[in-house]
Amino acid sequence: MENNFLSKLKIKLSIGNKIFGGFTILIALFAINAIIIFFTINTINSKVAMSSQVVNPSKDAVNELVTLVHRSRMLITNWVFLQTNDDDKKALQFIMSHEYKVTKEKIEKLMKNWDADSLSASFKKDSSQRTLMMRAFRKYDSLLAGSQVNIINSLSKFEDYDDPTKKLLAGDYVDQMVIPESNTIIGILSTIKSKQESIAESTSNSLVESTGSLRVITIVLGLAIVIIGFLSATILVRTITRPINYIKDVVVKLGRGELVEDKNTKFSNDEIGEMAIATDSLVNGLKATTLFAENIGSGKYDSQFAPLSEHDVLGNALLNMRGNLARVAEEDKKRNWTTEGLAKFGEILRGNSSDVQKLTDEIIGSLVKYLKANQGALYIIDDTNDNEEQTMSMMACYAWNKKKFINQKIHLGEGLTGQCWQEGDVIYLTDVPQNYIRITSGLGDANPNAVLIVPLKVNEQIFGVVEIAGFGEFKEYEIDFVKRIAESIASTISSVKINARTQRLLSESQQMTEEMRAQEEEMRQNMEELQATQEEMQRSQMESSAAMDAINSTAATADFDSEGNIITANTNYLKVFGYSLDEVKGENHKMLIPRDDRGSEAYRKLWKELSTGKSHRGEFAGITKLGKSICLLGQFNPILNRDGEVIKVTQIVLDITPYKS
Repeated sequence: MENNFLSKLKIKLSIGNKIFGGFTILIALFAINAIIIFFTINTINSKVAMSSQVVNPSKDAVNELVTLVHRSRMLITNWVFLQTNDDDKKALQFIMSHEYKVTKEKIEKLMKNWDADSLSASFKKDSSQRTLMMRAFRKYDSLLAGSQVNIINSLSKFEDYDDPTKKLLAGDYVDQMVIPESNTIIGILSTIKSKQESIAESTSNSLVESTGSLRVITIVLGLAIVIIGFLSATILVRTITRPINYIKDVVVKLGRGELVEDKNTKFSNDEIGEMAIATDSLVNGLKATTLFAENIGSGKYDSQFAPLSEHDVLGNALLNMRGNLARVAEEDKKRNWTTEGLAKFGEILRGNSSDVQKLTDEIIGSLVKYLKANQGALYIIDDTNDNEEQTMSMMACYAWNKKKFINQKIHLGEGLTGQCWQEGDVIYLTDVPQNYIRITSGLGDANPNAVLIVPLKVNEQIFGVVEIAGFGEFKEYEIDFVKRIAESIASTISSVKINARTQRLLSESQQMTEEMRAQEEEMRQNMEELQATQEEMQRSQMESSAAMDAINSTAATADFDSEGNIITANTNYLKVFGYSLDEVKGENHKMLIPRDDRGSEAYRKLWKELSTGKSHRGEFAGITKLGKSICLLGQFNPILNRDGEVIKVTQIVLDITPYKS
């Protein structure tokens, strides 16, 4: 029938032409297969690049900004309520001057590739990631600027904390602006974070779908090639001699998916033999390629595959794709490991911030287990006086030799641990000296293969050292992780020590206050008696010299004009300050108080109210001729004439310095 049709068309095809035509079709399909798969793989590579260069860095950058907002809120609050916490103040200033700028620049670069769906009909400008991020930047900039004006500038000196108005306004600003605004910013960033996570998940799903499509395309086109080969063989069998029937049977079986092996079959050294060999190689290659693509789609990136030749476009493209996917998966694994570790140890630090011993025990045990190491120890620098040599004690250990643990103290520069303390830098050993340290168990002991020593350092101040040993070597990302954890441990230990020192000082102050109450009560009664005497003197004016003589013989008194210039002083008063009358007469009262108080607002207010006739009583700071600071309990009483004008101010004081020591 075919020959009749060709005869009518007056077309004569030889077997060679038919074979040529059949193989031409097969080659064309193979080329189409390679092109489609090549472009599919390029698409996958572009998505992988998008994931590694934009999606994942964007997600991490948003997480960094969320952490920065949390830290700044905490540090701003600490600025108001922890007067002496200079480390937190420096940390806040560093965030405002450096960290926030770096993070913002990083996000702004990544934002250029955000909101790819902005051209769709359902896109809303007020909900795009860029719009949300710019809103978050504006709010955070406003928050930092407001905090600079209302908190940092307002409470820039220790004296500012003594001003209840400034401290109250700063506290109100924290409650009404810092906390609500930071929560709003965190909410916006959480929305962006959710979108970034959705994009990351969409990219991952797209990679899986593209891999599946690649597998389907490979199988379909491979089957198409085999089927067309089978059809070509069926057509050619009518014109080829009986020996060719054997090759036909082989091709038919291959088309059914059967693996044909016949070692006794010999092919002639001609076009038919080459066709059989080429068909066999093609089918085997497609089988290997399909299996390899399925393994990649299943996440088996360690599957072995050898391309048909160095010019095998499909095989080489699959190998490149496997390398890219494996690299991205490994980077994600490291990043997730670090993120989970930071969250875990952050929770431990927050949950044990009041007990150093419990904190160090839990930290070193968890750190050794998380690193899959075998042994660890954590040292803390001891609190010493200025004239004592600093030492460092082991606070906690994991699987450590008990004899070595008892009462172990390390001096600055002593051994590798002391050297790490002195230099403030990481020490990592992979060639560990014999007998440096032994890892023991019930079955024996052995020398570790790696030792990692990291200083507990924050803001260039070292609080201790953490030492980890194990049989396996530590990877670079694990060392970086330990350095970050060490900084968090140092910060927590710093806060714990400051809180403990504050509590101890508070207890001592309360004890001293109790001891002085009885003495103050007795002196207060004396002062009330003096007050009654002074009021009687005001009624009788300056004529009551006998009463003044009685006071002069029992208390230290001095007279000042309304400007604070000394008119006269009795012997007791001069004795308290160590001056003679000639040395102080005509001088201003400022010479008898500390230099820092002379220009204070409280001192100006005192003399302004005295000049209007208002009395003042209480404790006053003074300074003697020799520069010694003293504490006085006394009263300023303005003396009025018959017209109600102040003619002088009388001060009566008692030296209570001995009771304050």
